This record gives sequence, structure tokens and C-alpha cells, in this order.
Amino acid sequence: MTAGPRRRFQSEWLPAITTCLLALLALGNYLVASRAHARGFVAATVPAPAVAPLPDGRLGASIRLGQELVHATPQLAGAYVGNALSCADCHLRDGQQQDAAPFAGLSGEFPAWNRRAGRVIPLAERIDECFVRSENGTPLPPLGRRMTALLAYVAWLSRGVPAGDRVIGRGFPPLPPPARRPSALAGSALYRLRCAACHGSGGAGDPPSIPPLWGAQAYNQGAGMNQVRTMAAFVHRFMPLGGAGSLSPQQAYDLAAYVHAHPHPALNPKYARY
Repeated sequence: MTAGPRRRFQSEWLPAITTCLLALLALGNYLVASRAHARGFVAATVPAPAVAPLPDGRLGASIRLGQELVHATPQLAGAYVGNALSCADCHLRDGQQQDAAPFAGLSGEFPAWNRRAGRVIPLAERIDECFVRSENGTPLPPLGRRMTALLAYVAWLSRGVPAGDRVIGRGFPPLPPPARRPSALAGSALYRLRCAACHGSGGAGDPPSIPPLWGAQAYNQGAGMNQVRTMAAFVHRFMPLGGAGSLSPQQAYDLAAYVHAHPHPALNPKYARY
């Protein structure tokens, strides 16, 4: 190939070929993940990859920024956050804690069907769900450095996990159904005894170290934590600080009902599709 045709190939055809190859790779990942979803992820048997030093250069810098964004979300993404919560308030240890909705393996689970949205969504849109609901904010710019950094961080934690496989400790551990209807009244007494010392009698917490549980600086009504069963599972597994596992499932349900009974900001209807 002479210099002229070679330059024409590089300028006209190579970008199109590259785009097609990337699209085929994404389609392959989607089909693998979809097959796994059809199986229902019955068994979560893949261990999370071991923690390893970050790579050098710009990739490592982007991954590091992603972790910092998870750890200090309002401080580093304040224009897109409407409260005092960080991602790490629910995704403990910056998304690396087993049973606290860890990030390992997520890169291979998306695109995925999202029941709340009623459609298949990419991982970036799932991240935006957290920003508009748990963070009571707005979506990130899709090609901005913050979204890129968060995707890079999740990919780094997911390295080596086959697409479609589920890592052990994914999500929050489910609780058995409550023995009786969750009681906000019973939860009130428990809250004063087990929670108020850290989160305060008014639920305001002490951000950034202790998250607010209700009020203007807490998650909004569209967040996953606004569901009693989700918060109960988290509380039972991890709370109170220093005494994890000391609450019965029923006590966890009652505490979640008490928190749920307090006001939370409304979800902005503009972002209801997320």
C-alpha cells in the first residue's frame, strides 16, 4: 500500500473499523451478561479480586479519582450532589466491603435490565441513578472526567471477574420476612438507645463522617435506602457501629420503619426515568 492510500485508509476507514470492533465487543459483553441474568444469578461463587496497587500514569490517576469521588462525593462532585451523603455511606470501604453493595464485578453485569427504569441500561446510567436519588442531585456529564473516573474505578475492582458472573457478597444480604409488621414506635425506642449517639436525635448525623438519615441533607424518596427492607438489611448487617450483628432482624425492620417515617426530599420528577 502506497503512502497516499495508506493515509486515506487511516483517516477514513480505521476509525469506522475501530468503532465496529468496539460495538461488537460491547454486544458480546451484553449477550453474556443477559444470559447470566436469564439464569437469575442463582449462585454467587466468584470471589472479589484481591486489592492491588493502582497502575501508573493517567489510568491510575483516573482510577484514584474514582475512588476519591466515592469517598467524598459532595466535596469532589458538589455541582451534581444535593445533600451531604457520599457514595461510601452505603457502599462501605469505598465500594469494597462485602455485603455492602460492593462494586467488584459490576462492569461485567452491564448493560442490564433495570426494573425501576423499565429498560436495559448501561452502568453509567446506574451510577446516575445514585446521583439523582441517593445523592438527591443531577446526572453527571456522560463523557466527563468524573463519570470516566467512576467507571474506571469500578472496572479496576472488577478486573478478572468473568462477564455475567456475580461476586460473593454482592448487594446487601437479604433478611427473612419480619415476624410482625415493622413498627416505627418500637424503632423510636431502639433509635434513642442504639443510634442517636452517632446520628443525633434529629437524624442529622455529623457529615462527612456520619451520614444524615432524614431531612434535607439525606437521600430522597426515590433512593433504595428509602425502602424499609433495604435499610433493614443494611442495618442488620452493619449497625450500630462497633456492634454489627447485635440487632435482631425484627429490630432492624423497626429501626428502618422509624427512619422511613421521617421526611425525605422528593425525587425531582425531571429525573424519574433514572
